[in-house]
Amino acid sequence: MSRRVRMILLVVGLLGAVTVLAVGVSGLPAFGGHHHPYRDLAVAASLRHATANVVSAVNFDQRALDTFGEETILVASVAGVAALLRPVRRERRRRRPDVPVMDSTRLLTAVFFPVTLLIGIDVMAHGAITPGGGFQGGVVLATGIHLLYVGGRYRLLERMRPLPLFEITEAAGLVIFIAIGAAGLAVAGHVFTNILPQGQLGRLISSGTVVLLSGAVGMAVVSSVVILLAGFLDQALALEEVPDTDQDSDGAEEAAR
Repeated sequence: MSRRVRMILLVVGLLGAVTVLAVGVSGLPAFGGHHHPYRDLAVAASLRHATANVVSAVNFDQRALDTFGEETILVASVAGVAALLRPVRRERRRRRPDVPVMDSTRLLTAVFFPVTLLIGIDVMAHGAITPGGGFQGGVVLATGIHLLYVGGRYRLLERMRPLPLFEITEAAGLVIFIAIGAAGLAVAGHVFTNILPQGQLGRLISSGTVVLLSGAVGMAVVSSVVILLAGFLDQALALEEVPDTDQDSDGAEEAAR
């Protein structure tokens, strides 16, 4: 493809994006007004399904299909990065000792490691009734696990995050999300229909499928972040390049001639 064709495609794409954005913005209510139809509809819909957190109601109930697309993009992106960061023929794994750090850092890591994990689980479990959910809780959990690296315990981190297990949970989170959407289609005729009993507003067991979808997203997010960071850390800390003996021998022979 020539440079001119690429520029034409770029200009056409930018014009299309700007046009769509302009049309969308022109239909928004005036700034500072009192008419907010999307807000009114979203809040009413979340209350009908006993979901106290309106954001979770939008993400996992009213627009769960959009969230499915976002989760799929995340999993596909991590798979692509993991493929790019995989060890190549001229790399080998080395046994890296724990990095010496300050005693105060080790102490803080020991204190905040379990606390961060509990906060992540809490944020994920209460996503339907308080701010949070699978996305936020998954990131907090993945961050908590990698506090071990901050404390200079990289080898312990490797034992605490078995990558084959996280690869399974990442795929399982996506499969569970798809299965819940398919169940809504089979029972109610619409994908991701909230078909489970909603319970009582403000209770932990409420909001129907919102809790399950949030948990599935949490599984995928924490696994994706762990796999992603594992690839970068391996490249920086655990892998080293070895010389190509064939090329070295050829070069030596050529120099000798």
